[in-house]
Amino acid sequence: MTTTTPTSLPITPTHGELRAPDGTALATASWIPEEPRATVLLAHGYGEHIGRYGHVVTPLAARGYAVFALDHRGHGRSSGPRAMIHRFDHYVDDLHLLAESARQAFSDLPVVLLGHSMGGLIAVRYALQHQADLAALVTSGAALLIGKDVSARMRRVAGVLATIAPNLPIRGSSSNESVLSTDSTVERDFGRDPLNYNGPTKVALGHAFSAAAADARPRYNALTLPLLAMHGAIDQLTDPTGSELLHAEAASTDKTLQLWPDLKHEIFNEPNRHEIIAFMLRWLDERFPTTQ
Repeated sequence: MTTTTPTSLPITPTHGELRAPDGTALATASWIPEEPRATVLLAHGYGEHIGRYGHVVTPLAARGYAVFALDHRGHGRSSGPRAMIHRFDHYVDDLHLLAESARQAFSDLPVVLLGHSMGGLIAVRYALQHQADLAALVTSGAALLIGKDVSARMRRVAGVLATIAPNLPIRGSSSNESVLSTDSTVERDFGRDPLNYNGPTKVALGHAFSAAAADARPRYNALTLPLLAMHGAIDQLTDPTGSELLHAEAASTDKTLQLWPDLKHEIFNEPNRHEIIAFMLRWLDERFPTTQ
């Protein structure tokens, strides 16, 4: 019997690299406490990188969770065309490489999958393929209903355009309003970070994204693992209805939906972020107690 107690000192990440079968170099990082109670796989959102999650990973590691993350292909320090993909499940396959690496390190620990935004869709699709290997699924602002700012005509021809002009930009909203957080400095800092992608969404990725989300929706009822779906109630980037549908349709007997009033897309970067992170930690701690 082992008991894990929270540590008071920040855990220094270990950086590494995985190679996908097609040669794509995937930048990884891990935060390992002395006696981990569970493993957490972290999937970040579109256009960003794992470096933006230090304030999320630190309390997870302090509570005894071994965290493994990667920059998705075409994002952050990973190789590949910037924010470009033709087959969405390349992200899922890459995440499986990370999961296998984590399993080699801690074969006896339960595995939690945490995905934000696009990473939430990746996480859902991963769970649909590898549910037997997971102990819980947690999503934040999952991109399960997307494309409201894409015209109907663009959606009809997206498949063709993705083939003949994959880098064609999708015209989005021209609003200057901050959409990431009610804290406008989050948007400012995102734009200043050279590892973030600030260009237009490319039609190939947009088409793959939309098709992957549409394909997953009818299969939510195949999910049976513990589920925590969180969303900012005034999120303008990903529709909170997507998280509501995931919660309603999942066959899980242990499932929680938390819509945070008056919060936008990046709930982990809102002014009350510590409240959201603490809520998630309590949910996890209840399911993965320190005494085994």
